[in-house]
Amino acid sequence: MTIGLFVPCFIDAFYPKVGIATLELLERLGCDVAYPFDQTCCGQPMVNAGCHPESAATQQLFVDNFAKYDVIVAPSGSCIHQIRDNLTAIEQTPEVVHVREQSYELVEYLHDVLGVREFPWARFPHRVGYHDSCNTLRNLGHGQPSELAGGYFSKPRTLLETVAGIELVSPARPDECCGFGGTFSVTEPEVSGRMGYDKITDHGAAGAEYIVSADTSCLMHQQGCAKRIGAPVQFKHIAEILNGDAA
Repeated sequence: MTIGLFVPCFIDAFYPKVGIATLELLERLGCDVAYPFDQTCCGQPMVNAGCHPESAATQQLFVDNFAKYDVIVAPSGSCIHQIRDNLTAIEQTPEVVHVREQSYELVEYLHDVLGVREFPWARFPHRVGYHDSCNTLRNLGHGQPSELAGGYFSKPRTLLETVAGIELVSPARPDECCGFGGTFSVTEPEVSGRMGYDKITDHGAAGAEYIVSADTSCLMHQQGCAKRIGAPVQFKHIAEILNGDAA
């Protein structure tokens, strides 16, 4: 089985270490990974802005790049949600259906498909607050959201709990939105910023030294909020910790 590694455009531009950590982690676990060099955006920004028909060419290019792989894996829940649920501006050919059905966010691929439950090379001796992004929690099923009845579970926490030295701490409102929301942070900057400040403060009250997430877009928003209010918290993508990044 060959994995097509999808590194979203904002990760490639601003957080390339996350893409590298994802590749290295998958290869550590024995996966055959390929990176198509002609890949670009999945079309999410246009769809979020209501420009769905205008995203057709971008969506088709994505399919052209990834249809030949058995599965597609990306370190971004919002992008995988876009591919699975919103890749509909183009004809639903067998290639498009394959790409939509075989695309996975990194945590769910590790947890659900590979069944990984140990990362013996990983050690992270810090207090970590985990941020469940709205997309990964409610659209990809990373865990049990508080508004639904049912037993508690958390796929990313299950993986992080195996890392040596890590101490997971919980904010008072663990699955509240951080305020990023894609284009929401542009159209409603004051509300978005206040939500981000509240999220940072909540994690700080729980004693978090690091805020960790599977969605770099949320981390990018919170990192900016933390800088503006002078909060000392630091940020990591979960791929970096599972791959053995210690600080």
